[in-house]
Amino acid sequence: MAANELMISPAEWQVMRVVWTRGDVTSTELTHLLADSTGWQAATVKTLLRRLVKKGFVTTTRQGRAFHYRPLVDERATMEKAADQLFDSLCAHQNGPTIAEVIKHVELSTNDIDQIEKVLDKKRKKAPAVVNCNCVGCDHQADAS
Repeated sequence: MAANELMISPAEWQVMRVVWTRGDVTSTELTHLLADSTGWQAATVKTLLRRLVKKGFVTTTRQGRAFHYRPLVDERATMEKAADQLFDSLCAHQNGPTIAEVIKHVELSTNDIDQIEKVLDKKRKKAPAVVNCNCVGCDHQADAS
């Protein structure tokens, strides 16, 4: 990702998930894989792929009559950058409640929960009693509840 900002639409995320899963996929394969869940036609998939190539997320090569698409960005790193951008845009007072809300609504394995607990235990050792607001022009403190 050359750009500082990760600019990717929800539709592009759907395409990227397939590209990451497959590692190498043609637009025809993508259209068939996404048709049931999205109802997209081939032209829509090709438009999304062109955008992702232009943004530097995927590369394309021609093999015979087919164009093959491969990821140029790592899946985990891209998701982490998207999460970082989200939390960078929130008021610091909303980080904890937002993370708690996300945890309530996503399916997690016992290994995921163990990993989260380890991170939280480590973070607790250096956590302040109150998180200062990071909003421009705001100087109030978070409630210590």
